[in-house]
Amino acid sequence: MTEGSIEQNEIDAVILWVDGDDENHKAKMLPYIEDKTKLKSVKFRTRYNQVNEIKFTIDSILKYAPYIRNIHIITDNQTPDFLKNRNGDTYNKVSIVDHTVVFQGYEEYLPTFNCRPIETCLYRIPNLAEHFIYFNDDFFLINDTKPTDFFKDGLPILRGKWLKFDKDIFYKKFKKPRVGHKSIQQNAARLVGFNKYYNFKHTPHPLRKSTFENYFKANENVLVENIKHRFRKTSQFTPQGLANHLEIKNKTCYFKDDLQLMYFRSYKKPLYWYRFNLDVKTKGKLFLGLQSLDRSPPQILAYILNWLEKRMS
Repeated sequence: MTEGSIEQNEIDAVILWVDGDDENHKAKMLPYIEDKTKLKSVKFRTRYNQVNEIKFTIDSILKYAPYIRNIHIITDNQTPDFLKNRNGDTYNKVSIVDHTVVFQGYEEYLPTFNCRPIETCLYRIPNLAEHFIYFNDDFFLINDTKPTDFFKDGLPILRGKWLKFDKDIFYKKFKKPRVGHKSIQQNAARLVGFNKYYNFKHTPHPLRKSTFENYFKANENVLVENIKHRFRKTSQFTPQGLANHLEIKNKTCYFKDDLQLMYFRSYKKPLYWYRFNLDVKTKGKLFLGLQSLDRSPPQILAYILNWLEKRMS
């Protein structure tokens, strides 16, 4: 396969989305929460709350990745407001895929309020392209992209770096273990047999459906163990990390050191800092990550949403 031939292959995009403000969603979650006060915890709620970021995610794909064939939004019986009364052809590439579809045969593990089981089942979307790009709903394209930014010779391009496991870092042996993005990547690396891990960042993830299909066909017990937890559990792994380490083990991927990413995870700096970064430093970047934007102060939130609106128009 030549580098250019991937441009002739079909590439889909997949996005997970939940409207945490939906009263039906809250009611569905309530029976499974032992500590009901969690529902009012900002730290807990930010996993589910949203400020309509998904519209900008989709608009960014349509504008900066027009080669994408279909955009699949995986939800739990929900539809983003801007898609409910869609007119014309603007969003004709977009489809809603319910949890019940990707969990077919495993319905006993629904409902789930945990992104890891859903990510584990992404590859089960009907008619999903072999090559697909997974976006969180706080990932955005901000400049023109091409298929070869994600796949080369039909193989995924990984952006990240190698790190030691926490247990092998001296000073971390004396700290309380942290459970988060890095720890679930370490779990994935161990599963594949690595003694270090390739730490990927908050960029869109190029993935191959067959990588998941082949692995889970031979290891259904691993799939079930990862999808059965309705809320996050420390023993789980990130499916993207599993796919990445499988590709690395099989030498079926390429590495790229330049993340081409601008990423905000805190909104405590003054407004001018965000103005400068968004208006000046995005040149040459392909991706923008805005983690927990719902926790941004009103003035900064308004500026960022306005910036996204202009960027995607």
